[in-house]
Amino acid sequence: MSSKIRDYNKLAVDILNELGGEKNIVTVSRCATRLRLVTQHTPDHAKENIAKLPGVITVVEKGGQIQVVIGTHVDKVYNAFTQLINTDNKVTNNDKANILNRVIATMSAVFAPFVYVLAASGILQGILILIKLGFPKVESTSTYKIFDFISWAPFFFLPIFIAITASQHFRCNIYIAVACCAALLSPTWTKLAELIKEGAEIDLFGIVLSETLYNSTVLPPLFLVWLLSYLERFLEPRLHSIIKPLLMPLICLVIMVPSTLIAIGPITANAAHYIANGYNWVVNLAPYIAGGLIGAVWQVLVIFGVHWGITPVITENINQYGQDSFQAFQTIAVIGQVGAALGFYIKTKTQEMKGVSLSAFITGLFGITEPAIYGVNLRFKKPFIYGCICASLGGIVAGFFTPYYYTYAALPGPLTIVNAIKPDNMSSFFGVAIGSAIALIGPVILIQIFGTGETKQDIANTKDDTPKILLDEVEITSPMTGKALPLSEVPDPAFAQKLMGEGIAIEPTDNHVYAPFDGEVTAVFESSKHAIGLTLDNGVELLIHVGIDTVNLTNNEFEYHIELNQKVKKGDLLISFNPDAIKQAGYPLITPIIIVNTDQYQLISLTDKTDVTINDIIFKIKQ
Repeated sequence: MSSKIRDYNKLAVDILNELGGEKNIVTVSRCATRLRLVTQHTPDHAKENIAKLPGVITVVEKGGQIQVVIGTHVDKVYNAFTQLINTDNKVTNNDKANILNRVIATMSAVFAPFVYVLAASGILQGILILIKLGFPKVESTSTYKIFDFISWAPFFFLPIFIAITASQHFRCNIYIAVACCAALLSPTWTKLAELIKEGAEIDLFGIVLSETLYNSTVLPPLFLVWLLSYLERFLEPRLHSIIKPLLMPLICLVIMVPSTLIAIGPITANAAHYIANGYNWVVNLAPYIAGGLIGAVWQVLVIFGVHWGITPVITENINQYGQDSFQAFQTIAVIGQVGAALGFYIKTKTQEMKGVSLSAFITGLFGITEPAIYGVNLRFKKPFIYGCICASLGGIVAGFFTPYYYTYAALPGPLTIVNAIKPDNMSSFFGVAIGSAIALIGPVILIQIFGTGETKQDIANTKDDTPKILLDEVEITSPMTGKALPLSEVPDPAFAQKLMGEGIAIEPTDNHVYAPFDGEVTAVFESSKHAIGLTLDNGVELLIHVGIDTVNLTNNEFEYHIELNQKVKKGDLLISFNPDAIKQAGYPLITPIIIVNTDQYQLISLTDKTDVTINDIIFKIKQ
């Protein structure tokens, strides 16, 4: 594993460059711990080079994606990465991905953005379960009822969340997608479905409707949005621009909602129902075998990134039956890797790995095991194997208690064990608790007996590899002429809130960008040529971003006068641009100049001048 992340923009730029630049990126998404990228092709040695970058735990190429495992900071890297590419013009298909890979990639892209919302909902439900168990009378109070419906709201309105993320994945209008899925949750349709269930015959265009309800469903809204994307692409060139804003949503609503009520909804809902029933049949036949198998292989599936594929089964079980056994066994599998990280922490003698394993253990308490798997367990092999073995044993033991989860956990782990509590079936909780104890304690014991898997070379190689930066004060001149502004006035939150780093902005009065110091070009953006990354000889890493959202401009508004990895001298011309064309396209010219390795310095002084030229100092920096 590489060293600690120093800055997220630099990491995003490095990943983009290793993957061949913006033109090679097909789609980008993220989950709880991974940056997930689909590319036209994978450059030679890209995986190995990215895995060595500071802040990257490992790189996995599975499910039609290049998955860069980063850990809990992935959101910051994702935000920085999406600032560097034109996400609106990305290709939506990937010829090399088979159907299974596409399904897995889709489930990941759809669920990952809101998985923490569902996890929070599950934890709140667990807290309410404990409160109700200790104080039974509280269930009749209005306070309990209010918090109860709050905890169930994200799950009930799951189709709305899916509409938002699926529309981004399939690249269709988010508001039309939400409108279509919201119609399925209408109280009027709920009443009509209840009448159908009671025997009434209700038809649409003469076609008798089924009693399918869509709250908490996964597949119906997912397929609705997928087909909606094709309908929008069909209508786009055929509607006049004047009437398109009105007719597009109108046509989509009157086609997609009835189509879902008639066919899409019943077919996909029944498919999810039958799949869930198939799994339940296997579990009911031999729950201890299912528990042992899930405990042994679940974290292996996480390695390959295919674990999102089980989501429809889990949600269907909760929706239809109010209980699900898979997450009960899944929790034990997660805790097996948490126990392995804890055992490693206790046994290892190296301070670096003590810090890594402790961090991985704490993260695992929240159901996120990638840092434990890639940062510790799989890296040294023995801990991962011990975790899987003990999780399998724990799953087998739990299986004899026929355990269930009674709420959706999203990120099952130690904190969600309470979701197995049900007063009239306490054996469920006991089964999960005993199985989890075996999974947690077993790896700790095995690692103390048989070791961590570290070699003498591993121990010898643990050293501080943080790059050294000059201690002297560094002065950086302006790369362009114009009016100096604070970042807070930049009309983009990523820059204005300094998420990309400390810096300054310039409203240019000239159309050239010059090198402010001797250094090397470390990042270019060939599609738009709107920005440049520099690593200066004094250790400062700069991002010069001409204009806001100008990544969308690809009609030669910008021109590079340098190449990637080229050495430059102070005053060399880097970029020239057409300010009139940029303004006519509707983009601000204000240019953020960011010190992307801000956190490596203690003091950064910004100029107080209003008007600056290329000879004026805009930064004074000291470590």
